[in-house]
Amino acid sequence: MHRTGNVIPEEEEQRRSVWEKNTLLIKAHNLEYEQGMHSYQPGMNHLGDMWLRRRPAWWFLRPDNNTFALDDIATKLPKAIDYRLLGYVTPVINQEEEEQRRSVWEKNTLLIEAHNLEYEQGMHSYQPGMNHLGDMTAEEVAEKMTSLVVPQARETNNTFALDDIATKLPKAIDYRLLGFVTPVINQGRCGSCWAFSVSGAMEGLMKRQTGKLVPLSPQNLLDCSSSYGNLGCNGGYLSKTFRYIIENKGIDSDSSYPYESREGKCRYSVRGRAGYCWGFQILRRGDERALQVAVANVGPVSVSINALPSFQSYRGGVYDDPSCSSAETNHAVLVVGYGTDRGKDFWLVKNSWGTDWGESGFVRMARNRNNQCGIANRPMYPTM
Repeated sequence: MHRTGNVIPEEEEQRRSVWEKNTLLIKAHNLEYEQGMHSYQPGMNHLGDMWLRRRPAWWFLRPDNNTFALDDIATKLPKAIDYRLLGYVTPVINQEEEEQRRSVWEKNTLLIEAHNLEYEQGMHSYQPGMNHLGDMTAEEVAEKMTSLVVPQARETNNTFALDDIATKLPKAIDYRLLGFVTPVINQGRCGSCWAFSVSGAMEGLMKRQTGKLVPLSPQNLLDCSSSYGNLGCNGGYLSKTFRYIIENKGIDSDSSYPYESREGKCRYSVRGRAGYCWGFQILRRGDERALQVAVANVGPVSVSINALPSFQSYRGGVYDDPSCSSAETNHAVLVVGYGTDRGKDFWLVKNSWGTDWGESGFVRMARNRNNQCGIANRPMYPTM
């Protein structure tokens, strides 16, 4: 917070309150800016703890984006917009719940600001930021957005250990640049992360086999694999989903079986089939070296991670949270590369929470940090 002069404790509290209110106003405006509703962005500056009965728009104008022309944008606005459909607003039942949502959002905003103050001091390697999950509690995100089911007993019949003879691995690899990765999709408030992880691994396999990248259908997996133990929006298994694809002899394309963010009746059609596999391999538990070998030589790999509350608000940088235990995992994602940034090794990971989350839907997670967040607990990939 910028100070406007020497202040006494009582005034310090008042200025803090003003600064926090102005921060919320700025964030609200910038959410609308991202939707094309404004031609300029405000940002916090040295005037942020000063109050004005009616703040002019230029009060928080950024010097690096100072185009302030509102006359011509009216014709570019959509005829109607509903932020509930875009995932920015949690459906509100009544005024009491709306107040609770506001309280959660304000609390998360303060946590983000506190972390970023420490980030500016060099205390963290990543930055959080407000996103469309900001009015949800950590418990709600875990219940509605993760929902990976992990087998109690480890399956050993398909366990595969890559040889350690592949010593000449590339220092970095990004399968997005190689055309193996489809655009990020927002799974919505449906615990379908497992379906997105598996379909992403299958997309990489088919790209390697055919040379073509075709988006595959998470909805197909969501609707049709319940007999294998999956629970639709309430969660699913990575390994059992691969088994479904093998025994079903395929998975439909996303264009023929689009995502709906809810479980429905199975509508798989052979005519829409765009991917298939004959088997899948599971890597050694906790072995990040084996995961690196697989990513370098095979392609994108399905993994499970421990998604902490700090993961919910991740915006950028190398996500390195020492409190992220490898003991348990609850969320399925897709490793699509690895690298090093300023001396910090990372895994490049594709999430399914939309492009407003993280680095356009991706996260760089700490690598070679004792299997942080359990990313190497249970990696697996499909085979032909």
